[in-house]
Amino acid sequence: MIMGTLTTIDPLFLLCCGQNNLPIQQRSSNHHHEFKPFFTCFSTNNNNNAFSTTTTFFHPHRFLSHVVAASEIDTPNVQCSPHQCSDDLLFTNIFPIKRTQMMEGMIFVRLDQSKDLRNWELTVGCNLPGKWTLHWGVSYVDDIGREWDKPPCDMIPPGSVTIKDYAIETPLKKSSISADEGDTFYEVKIDLKPDSKISTINFVLKDDENGAWHQYKGRDFKVPLAKYLKTPKRGFSLWPGGLTKICNILLKSITTVRNDQDKSSELINPKQENGQLEGFCIEVPITKEIDFNNSVTVSVKKCYQSETLKNVLYLETDLPGDIVLHWGLCRGNSRRWEVPPGPHPPGTVPYKDKALRSQLQAGDSTKGSSLQITLGEEFSGFAFVLKQNETWFKCMGNDFYVSLLGSNSIHKEDQPEGVERELTKGTSQDASFLSFTDGIFGEIRNLVTDISSNKNRKIKLKEPQESILQEIERLAAEAYNMFKSSVSTFSDVTSTLEPEATVVEPEAAVVEPEPAVGSRISTLVPKVCSAEGTGYEILCQGFNWESHKSGRWYMELKDKASELASLGFTVVWLPPCTESVSPEGYMPRDLYNLNSRYGNIDELKDLVKKFHELGIKTLGDAVLNHRCAHYQNPNGVWNLFGGRLNWDERAIVADDPHFQGRGNKSSGENFDAAPNIDHSQEFVRKDIIEWLCWLRKEVGYDGWRLDFARGFWGGYVKDYIQASDPYFAVGEFWDSLSYTDGELDHNQDAHRQRIVDWINATNGTAGAFDVTTKGILHSAFERCEYWRLSDSGGNPPGVMGWWPSHAVTFIENHDTGSTQGHWRFPSGKEMEGYAYILTHPGTPSVFLDHIFSHNKTEVATLISIRTRNKIHCRSVVQIVKAEWDVYASIIDEKIAMKIGPGHFEPPAGSQNWSFAIEGRDYKIWEAK
Repeated sequence: MIMGTLTTIDPLFLLCCGQNNLPIQQRSSNHHHEFKPFFTCFSTNNNNNAFSTTTTFFHPHRFLSHVVAASEIDTPNVQCSPHQCSDDLLFTNIFPIKRTQMMEGMIFVRLDQSKDLRNWELTVGCNLPGKWTLHWGVSYVDDIGREWDKPPCDMIPPGSVTIKDYAIETPLKKSSISADEGDTFYEVKIDLKPDSKISTINFVLKDDENGAWHQYKGRDFKVPLAKYLKTPKRGFSLWPGGLTKICNILLKSITTVRNDQDKSSELINPKQENGQLEGFCIEVPITKEIDFNNSVTVSVKKCYQSETLKNVLYLETDLPGDIVLHWGLCRGNSRRWEVPPGPHPPGTVPYKDKALRSQLQAGDSTKGSSLQITLGEEFSGFAFVLKQNETWFKCMGNDFYVSLLGSNSIHKEDQPEGVERELTKGTSQDASFLSFTDGIFGEIRNLVTDISSNKNRKIKLKEPQESILQEIERLAAEAYNMFKSSVSTFSDVTSTLEPEATVVEPEAAVVEPEPAVGSRISTLVPKVCSAEGTGYEILCQGFNWESHKSGRWYMELKDKASELASLGFTVVWLPPCTESVSPEGYMPRDLYNLNSRYGNIDELKDLVKKFHELGIKTLGDAVLNHRCAHYQNPNGVWNLFGGRLNWDERAIVADDPHFQGRGNKSSGENFDAAPNIDHSQEFVRKDIIEWLCWLRKEVGYDGWRLDFARGFWGGYVKDYIQASDPYFAVGEFWDSLSYTDGELDHNQDAHRQRIVDWINATNGTAGAFDVTTKGILHSAFERCEYWRLSDSGGNPPGVMGWWPSHAVTFIENHDTGSTQGHWRFPSGKEMEGYAYILTHPGTPSVFLDHIFSHNKTEVATLISIRTRNKIHCRSVVQIVKAEWDVYASIIDEKIAMKIGPGHFEPPAGSQNWSFAIEGRDYKIWEAK
């Protein structure tokens, strides 16, 4: 990429002094072919970013006249002649713009006969740019139980690489195909001999630019060859279900035939003409995000118009399509936008009374557009953003800004990366001040480090002192969190709750009932409750597995925000926000790139702002366990990271079997699909903490949902939570429950103990999803075994029965339900499940798919009952019945409920009950 260069030039000074080494962005030759050489400039070599010397043809007056004349049709402003232009100021800013565009293309699979009609030729190709590699193998007729094997040597194309003993990798080469004139294809050809005993060719297509593997609906591509080669039919009985049937289904579902081969049925049952089989061509649609490098150039000069000196600004960009300029002017040192007085370029309209909106005009060529604007001398800066369709372009997250006062008004810290400008003495004082303050902060850090290291050396010799200091730390943390909890409770709850219900003690100060022997929470360390909210939260998961497909989910969810608020939700869990290899966001790559398939960073911030206006907190989905790499190491392994966090192999755990990490061993379970991050590395923890704090500030998140929490030690989570100080945090610690002979065990203490142990490791700073309760509800509803909903001590059998303030209960999420369906809740029992979790302690989470469905009215009623009766995460449950066909309980003596087909009525006596709601196999009463 050619880096933009911004230069201030005083032509008269250059003429007098003969300066010849100031950089200026070189323009295309057709702009300068009449000019005489004036000075030498430096440009950036596109290949290695080195500087090379280039002669630029320049004449100051002619250059100024050209800038004005370039947009005569764009503005009614008076044009300047050369003698009217001032030579006091002339400079150009060039801002690089990096954009990503989703491109649609095809994978082509074509089988043709050779020219001599003796052999067959298989061609696999793709029409999207990339570094494509065919990863392929074959299935032999007599090879029982093995689908991938190495092909014969005479079948392997030149340049191929053998992968162990079962596959070949062959790079695709660039080739022009006459079928679509002008299109560029990447393809590889494989020769097939008729006497081969190959029944199938299996392959996947790999893009080495981004490490993506392209399959068909999660399966390998399979090309059946039995009908084309002299292969015995018996080979197709070697795989369960028949390989022929599988391949034919695949071909039938993905085939589109070219116009001259519109015989799709023949691809399934190849037709013979004159004893010869016809070949086939199938096309499989794929998409790929492709990066483009563009720029926007802003040139500013002085011109006299009607005896008044004006700034004439010329803006041009090579962005394709219709480009809209949103712009305003600034005064003094302020970056606040103002709408300047007219005249304005044609078609300019006000935008929300804070800015102007102008359409850039297309140039003579097919690419690029431009605009000329005349500005008054009273303004000091020009601020703008660009919009292309629904995409906004900014300068590293901020507005583009061009000073109208000259180079000495631009401070180095205001310049984005990739924009250069000559700095005069006016910046030296600012640089000195920054250097001075940085030096002070550095000394403070050194002092703290020295004190900490000395303290550690002494404490190692004195274990009693260590215990005392740790206890002081715990008490201080506990006191702080008690204060914080009481403040949040007062501010959030006092106005709506009765006096006796407003006091919600922090978990650290609560003495809970004794646990069953050998289980429960560690009592050695007081629990710090920094991220459990007020206790009255009702959580909504604000997306499903398909939400990314529209490309504008943030805006769609924003439209639903008011309705979610009216239903009574207080917290919304949002999808992963970072750039990701997978569209759903759970394979993050560049953590600081917040343009995802759900929308861009501005849309995300608007969404969070909207929820805040409605009084709803937002949780960011933080994927901390793993991260996808940007580059390959010399061994071809994807383990080198790019972007702002350009880690190397040290950031990956040493026992990750796939990615050759050089860190320490993992503190949890490995995630196979991406490099597992080593959180024991200090630089990793420091970077993650900075990123979380940046998200809190930049986006406005109030808390976190921590993905794949069992992949790393909860102690690291404690560091992250305490540093980012969220309102609420919950981890996904999901593993299998206990089964015997395929039947769920009644006692699930071991399972919930593992979740509690993880929460303990976080020092109570985060809660966890109550997977135990979900699993038990599955068996209770599927087998009509409601006795499972009471443990041996007569308490709820999940995490909510042991540590309710840290249990987030749920029945479905994007993994278990939606289109993935990894562990789908029993069909038709969803409302029965919500009747349980929305009346019980813990923090209930409701899945978006269940809200916007036929269940919405019932869900809304249950939320209303919970809110009206002030049920919270520590509410007390009295289990009245837990039998085969019915479970019944009374919660806080305010709600009575029953689920299951069996009969239950709340006991008559001093407490009077009124019916609240009834649905399929559930019923709820409220105390009068």
